[in-house]
Amino acid sequence: MSLFLLGLFFVLLFLGIPIASALGIAVVTSVILFIDVPLSVITQSMFSSMNSFIMVAVPLFILAGIIMDEGGVADKIFGFAQSMVGWMIGGLGHVNVIASLIFAGMAGSSVADVASTGRMQINAMTKNGYPLHYAAALTLITSMLASIIPPSILMIIAASTAGVSIGAALIGGLIPGLVIATIFMILNRHYSKKNGYGLQQKFNFKEFLSETIKAFPALLAPVILLVGIISGFFTPTEAAAVCVVYTLFVAIFVYKKLSIKRLPDILFRTVNTTGTILFIAVTAKAASWVFEYDGLPSRMAALISGISDNSLVIMLVLFFFLLIVGMFMDATAAIFILVPILMPAVLAVGIDPVFFVVFLVVALSFGLVTPPIGVCLYATSNITGLSLESLSKAAMPWFGISIATLLLFIFIPGIITWPLAWFDL
Repeated sequence: MSLFLLGLFFVLLFLGIPIASALGIAVVTSVILFIDVPLSVITQSMFSSMNSFIMVAVPLFILAGIIMDEGGVADKIFGFAQSMVGWMIGGLGHVNVIASLIFAGMAGSSVADVASTGRMQINAMTKNGYPLHYAAALTLITSMLASIIPPSILMIIAASTAGVSIGAALIGGLIPGLVIATIFMILNRHYSKKNGYGLQQKFNFKEFLSETIKAFPALLAPVILLVGIISGFFTPTEAAAVCVVYTLFVAIFVYKKLSIKRLPDILFRTVNTTGTILFIAVTAKAASWVFEYDGLPSRMAALISGISDNSLVIMLVLFFFLLIVGMFMDATAAIFILVPILMPAVLAVGIDPVFFVVFLVVALSFGLVTPPIGVCLYATSNITGLSLESLSKAAMPWFGISIATLLLFIFIPGIITWPLAWFDL
């Protein structure tokens, strides 16, 4: 039954049916053909998956990201990053990474990162002597940071689905995100120096101080979120609400780039984006119910445990599996389907559940920027006018270094787990 559901799902995807609709059709068909239960059981499963306080954080962080986009926050972040690292070799490439890193700490969405800062970053880089394909590839690959750095929406969904501490999972993604960003900057410096990309400029302390003051209200947002979550002062959902209120205040009263009249349109965009994400989530949850009914989690646990009792070997197997899944399935759907299936196997071989959740999100985030269905790949292609083929080709070195970094987390799991011990999470 599980194989039938997956097979029908991929056939429908191949025919061009949207992910959520394809998954829903596959689930309903499987239930009718193989399970003697009312369809109301499925709808109840779908409803219960969303009837959760923690899931309220998803639309709230989406709303905060849209407010930042509309309220001129992205401009201030870019100006600050440019004054800080723009003078270095590969300066505007570094600016791209830093700006994405800061925005990631506020929005929690890779697509929001591309949509909000992508065009600005690419235009600035090309005007400064960087080839379009290079600027586009770097903008594409840095967008994945927003799905790793807290307050990552994918991390919240994965931790909630796995039943682990959401605060621990969010903090677990912090160091990996910083490591990935640092490696991107090292590679950017290498390519920029080798190919003579970018125009050199001197560091201007006055400009840096001025841009820091301008960006300070925006930079305070991720600090408030992190400190609040780490200290336990508020939950991730409450953090999302605080983020919305704070960014709204900054956009309207500090930067004065947003008017009250724009709020209905912002709320409409939030509902539209949230509906798309959660429609995929509820159909994926229904598919997960079918898999559990079919006994797939226990069979998968037995299969994985039979491969080896060495957790390192198991993680390497899961590494390649998750990379492939991420390339062909939406990350949200993959989380709802795979976490209930893989978690028993992971626990059986003694892998830390928080480590696995963070690793899974990082691996699936890779699928957001790779063909054939990477949403950030399509978004960057639309911004630049580059074909998917040429953009993917330009991003190949970045794909390679990302995969190597993911392997690093397997061999040095402390990169993910050490901060949890530091903050007693």
